[in-house]
Amino acid sequence: MDLATTSVISLPHQLGGSNSVADLPSVESPVAVARPLRIGQVELTSPAVQAALSGYSDWPMRTIATRMGASYSLAEVMLDKFVRQQRRGRSRTAHHLRVSNQDFPVGGQLMGSDPEQFAPAARVLVEAGFHVIDINFGCPVKSAMGGCRGGYHLSQPEVALEIVSRVRDAVPTGIPVTLKMRRGIDETSESRDRFFAILDGAITRGVDAITVHGRTVVQKYNGPSRWEFLKEVKEHAGSHTIIGSGDLFSAEACLRMIDQTGVDGVSVARGAIGNPWIFTQFNALWKGQPLPLPPTVCEQADVLQEHFALAEECYGKDRCVGQMKKFSIKYARLHPDHARVRDAFVLVRSQDDWNAVIDRWYTDDRPGQYPEVDEAQVCTTDSSCSSFTADRSAESDKAESEPAR
Repeated sequence: MDLATTSVISLPHQLGGSNSVADLPSVESPVAVARPLRIGQVELTSPAVQAALSGYSDWPMRTIATRMGASYSLAEVMLDKFVRQQRRGRSRTAHHLRVSNQDFPVGGQLMGSDPEQFAPAARVLVEAGFHVIDINFGCPVKSAMGGCRGGYHLSQPEVALEIVSRVRDAVPTGIPVTLKMRRGIDETSESRDRFFAILDGAITRGVDAITVHGRTVVQKYNGPSRWEFLKEVKEHAGSHTIIGSGDLFSAEACLRMIDQTGVDGVSVARGAIGNPWIFTQFNALWKGQPLPLPPTVCEQADVLQEHFALAEECYGKDRCVGQMKKFSIKYARLHPDHARVRDAFVLVRSQDDWNAVIDRWYTDDRPGQYPEVDEAQVCTTDSSCSSFTADRSAESDKAESEPAR
């Protein structure tokens, strides 16, 4: 395979917020994107991957994303204590360790505070079948920071690198170890120095890829992601694999991040919730093809029904409705009557209710639409790690004293 191939791709105009493709002239732009993304010994078919999303990137979502063209996906972030507790068989939460050929390859993401806990948790993930072990040094939410987890580690390079060493030593050499980072705790020079100390130390210790989000921990999701920092990181890292993250809500944005920063791949997070077609669209642009049209209403219905069937298989008949309700509200953004369809899904309480919405709104095959992005809204919400950290933290902390259920 020729790793130096370059594609010439015409980027169409599309409305967006910061980093919008609408800011670019309507001309053909040379984009060096034909290089395949590689994470250790795992060679991927596309540079676009599905990020870890707490409460969302479960087995059904990952399976759909893979079928739609995501070359790699990450499961929801899991606390180290929570992962170790699964050995004692908590059936209600066992779906967090579910891996199958349908979402291959998939990474398991760990978050915690105590370096000694990471190694045994990483081994559990390997035993469960995860193909990559990812360490979260990026979660910015209050519960993670207060528990000295996630983005907190960007303030303590020595502890962060001890975690990296322990995980790398615990995981078989054929299993890649990766990191998720933000560009620092805050805007200070000290924070910047700590970021690069962790970056360089992780590379030295054998980390196979590093995903960098272009916002600081303090910034959370306010303001634009600084893509120029991603460019600086990639230039600093040289041949080492760097994956970019932040403000990727369209296929064009994914392609432009690669073009403008030189990162090896892009990690699509909130932009993929309810819009797995973002991977199909990106792959078309990446191959030099025109941007595909948005999925028609009936095409959306097919994927919604497939997603529901996977959720029912994963969670059971009773629990899957709640999961699908939140996904369906996101899918509704692609419907030409998106506001009314969203409102209909909000009222769903049962599978019969859900089926009624599909029958009412998804039988007339009309053109779909690209989802609109409300920058003010997306910059104040966090789906990457908050819900799992909050919901599972207490459960994991109690795990030592509670009997297995």
